[in-house]
Amino acid sequence: MTSAGPTLVAASDAGVAPVSTRRGTVVVGLQWGDEGKGKIVHMLADRHDAVVRYNGGANAGHSVVVGGERFALHLIPSGLLHRGKASVIGNGVVIDPDQLLKEIGALEARGVSCANLMVSDRAHVVMPWHKAEDEARERWLSEGALRPIGTTKRGIGPCYADKVQRGTAVRMGDLLYVDALRERLRVICPMKTALLGALKGGVEPPRFEVDDTVALVSMWASRLKGLIRDTTAALHEMLALGQSILFEGANATLLDVDHGTYPFVTSSSCSAAGAATGSGVPMSAIGDVLGVMKAYSTRVGGGAMPTELTDELGERIRQRGREFGTTTGRPRRVGWLDLVAVRYSARLNGCTGLSIMLLDVLSGIDELRVCTAYDTPAGRTEQFTPDGAWLDRVRPVYQSIKGFAGELGSARKLSELPAGARAYIDLVERFVGVPVRIVSVGPDRAQTIECEA
Repeated sequence: MTSAGPTLVAASDAGVAPVSTRRGTVVVGLQWGDEGKGKIVHMLADRHDAVVRYNGGANAGHSVVVGGERFALHLIPSGLLHRGKASVIGNGVVIDPDQLLKEIGALEARGVSCANLMVSDRAHVVMPWHKAEDEARERWLSEGALRPIGTTKRGIGPCYADKVQRGTAVRMGDLLYVDALRERLRVICPMKTALLGALKGGVEPPRFEVDDTVALVSMWASRLKGLIRDTTAALHEMLALGQSILFEGANATLLDVDHGTYPFVTSSSCSAAGAATGSGVPMSAIGDVLGVMKAYSTRVGGGAMPTELTDELGERIRQRGREFGTTTGRPRRVGWLDLVAVRYSARLNGCTGLSIMLLDVLSGIDELRVCTAYDTPAGRTEQFTPDGAWLDRVRPVYQSIKGFAGELGSARKLSELPAGARAYIDLVERFVGVPVRIVSVGPDRAQTIECEA
């Protein structure tokens, strides 16, 4: 298939698109990731002129279903599935060139053109030693008194650490000047070999040879040099022409390195504010912030999850929702919807609208529960504190709501949903204090309801 003419999303009851295109829109996850942002980005891409991925790396995975075909994307913005849309991997992303080349090849093999893909020359490169360090650090944490973070071992954190440390970092723009990079690698390779040797703790360490590394980066350069450019300048040119930009966030707010459940977070700025630093576009260019949330909660990796279900019902939701990682295939932890956490994220991001995903997964459950407060050692609270140790000590306070039944996938208006499903949406909207703009009732793009603004 090609990316031309995918099925258009259903209009709202009033036939009015509720998400504006003034200047730009950020699509951001409000939970611990995997909320379904890829589907929303793909749906909104045809209302914007460019789609920008602004954070994270190949540890993130977005699944998009178009015409019954599923596309799994890790680095490439979901907007690339629209022919003619500029798709930008911004400076805030850390790039594994092998994974990027793999994705490009897989998409082109399915008839999807990557001609409009641009990669920031300021984006940092995940090098082989970053993956080795990631694995070694997780092993050290798992064998000691500390808890492992639960990373994907894709080298994301160590690459961001090198970005901050500067001297040993490699950026995509460096691939355009391999001769100069070779001289730097004469210092970097032995340094990384020595550091990894110490971190391995007696295990035979990997050796990073200069010639082998130069051959690797030369291959990357030969295949990717046509995509690498100053994407910030390109985006500013689009804004000057009055064009609008859609910003695609990876991971999610509760994994944000500053505002998430630290230390069980990722290494980048996942919130809407990261769209500016991760692209070079000013915040004044952003009009809407659409917060994406599941109708229940999921989490991958370490860290507290107060509403987690470890029983038969949790497994039922996991199977119905296909809750297995796009990147790793790991089963996701599943739980009731935590509205305390969602409201915190919505406020932090300045959300102008909500998108509730996977509502259909809850169909057939007689009684639904949502967390609306926490019991803590200091008493009951409706406030969320973004700290892993604090979250470990809370207990959820639930509000019960009658469930709903039936097949939701054919609904294209809110009025076509069961009364119980509409009551669930109303509860979310009231508690979070942000209007629900989109409701997803199935994996395909067409299985979407847009609510009247």
